[in-house]
This record gives sequence, C-alpha cells and structure tokens, in this order.
Amino acid sequence: MYDYDLLVVGSANADLVIGVERRPGAGETVLGSDLAVHPGGKGANQAVAAARLGARTALLARVGDDAHGRLLLDSQRAAGVDTVGVLVGGAPTGVALITVDPSGDNSIVVSPGANGRLTPQDVRAAAGLCRAARVVSAQLEIPLETVVEVVRSLAPGGRFVLNPSPPRPLPAEVLAACDPLIVNEHEARVILGDAGVGDAPEDWARALLAQGPRSVVVTLGAQGALVASSEGVARVASVTVDAVDTTGAGDSFTAALAWKLGTGASLADAAAYAARVGAVAVTRRGAQESFPTAEEVEAL
Repeated sequence: MYDYDLLVVGSANADLVIGVERRPGAGETVLGSDLAVHPGGKGANQAVAAARLGARTALLARVGDDAHGRLLLDSQRAAGVDTVGVLVGGAPTGVALITVDPSGDNSIVVSPGANGRLTPQDVRAAAGLCRAARVVSAQLEIPLETVVEVVRSLAPGGRFVLNPSPPRPLPAEVLAACDPLIVNEHEARVILGDAGVGDAPEDWARALLAQGPRSVVVTLGAQGALVASSEGVARVASVTVDAVDTTGAGDSFTAALAWKLGTGASLADAAAYAARVGAVAVTRRGAQESFPTAEEVEAL
C-alpha cells in the first residue's frame, strides 16, 4: 500500500509576473503591467495541480527562510499537499521572472536559489518518502545529480515520470527509468541533439524512445499531444479553448498524467485527461491559481 499517489521532487519558485504588449528586443525597454507575485516552480506547480485533482500528493523541495518561501509553503498546504519533504534554508527561495504577452504566451527566466541546493543527500534522507509513493515525478529545475538519486530511490514497482525542463542531455540511467518522458518540441530537439530526425513529432517520439525511455509523451500545444511506447505511436486530440495565459499549463498536464497513470489508466487515456486539465488551466491567469479541480475538468 502506498501512502501517496504522487510524490513530486522538484523546484519551488516565486513567480514574478508582468504583462507586456510585446517582448523587448536586445537593448530595448518596454513598459508592463503592475508586478504580480504568485507561488510557482515546476515542482510546486505539479504538486498543487495533482492535489487539486484529488491525488494524495507530497512535495520534496527546498525553499529559503524568507517571505517567498512562506508563500510557497502556504500555497502547498492550502491545496492539500503534504509538505513534510519541503526543506527550508540554505539559500533564498528561487524566483522566476515571467512576461506574458496579449496572446497568453510567456517567456521565463529562472534564478534557482534554494532549488540548486536540493542535493542527492536530501533525497537519500527522504528515501522513505520516495518509497511511499506510487508515482514519482521530477523536472530539471533542480540539479541533475539529484534527479539521478531520485531514480535510484524509487520503490519496487514505483513509476518515474520526468519532464526534462529546462532541457539538457540525460544519462542513460535516467532515460531508462522514464515511464514516460514528457517533452515539448524544444525539449525533444535538445535531448535528441544532432540526431536529425526530421520535422514530424512522430519521428521525434520514435527517436526519443530509441534512447531508452519506457514510454514518451510529446506535447504539441494547440495541436494536442502524442504518446509512444512499445505498442506504437498515437495522437491525442487537443481541446479547443480561448487561452489567456499558458503559464503552468505544462505542469498541470504532467501532474494530471502522472496521477492518472498511477490509477491504472493507459498512457493514451492519461494523456487525454491531462490535455483537458491543461485546457482549463490556460483559460485562467497565473500558474497554481489556474489549476482546476476534477469537477471542473469533467465540466469541460
């Protein structure tokens, strides 16, 4: 019996968000909206998204002993996330600087802060937490060696889900554990490097699968997604909505997919559900505050 449906190991940031009419070019200054501060970070976002859907969720992360850290802890607890694994101190809380244009697209620069101090030793100290989770999800806003230790700490029969963002080449040990590896177009191209697989997402998925993951999901924005495994490659339809802000949408997709896989759903069914969750999220501004409940997803 697992104590948690999902353990998220990853980053927790304060999102500093400004709306802009257009992104500035090199050497250019543009005026923006009033600054808004929201709880964010890929790890913290995934944990909140899963808990909102009803998953028993825990977070293993590190924040600073500061106002941003307290904001993040409060948001996790309000969503019902178990914060027993959230470590405090060692560096200031991570910060993401986000600009959002009128179409809802965003550009993000991240200062890792305390996220860079989440170490393999922290994971080893939390080994009991890792073994208590049916599914463990991670991203790459924490050190890669920490993600490697997460893979080594999985429960027997546990499932590992990775969104390699920001992308970088991955060691074979991590790739072999991914079930699935979840990437967008940019992340797929970075991981594949000079593989030269053409322009079709199906080709990217097959090339990624050949590198060792047990399964792969490629997200395609408004075009939906596709899933790939030893059983083949299949498209997952998108849900048409009027997007106002894409911040955090990928995190909600990953969290929903990871949770559904843990309930026994097939990869295609889990991805289809995750696409609906992401569709609701982009109709609202912000990251964590945009994540829907299970009832809101069903209503869509």
